[in-house]
Amino acid sequence: MKETMYDTKVTYTLERGGKFFIVENVPARVCRETGEQYFAPETVEHIQSIIKSRKRPDKVIETPVFNYA
Repeated sequence: MKETMYDTKVTYTLERGGKFFIVENVPARVCRETGEQYFAPETVEHIQSIIKSRKRPDKVIETPVFNYA
């Protein structure tokens, strides 16, 4: 059977408290067929600790927001 999952690093986005956070270079398993991303529990815990720490981000970007209507 052909392996449909591969290990890679992805960009993880999260909205929390009306703010968006972007975490780059997050290890994930990705399905070749669907693009679905899977994260180990310790990876998710680490992402949450990064966001909760309120440390200074490596960079800040400006993002336009549009209303679908």
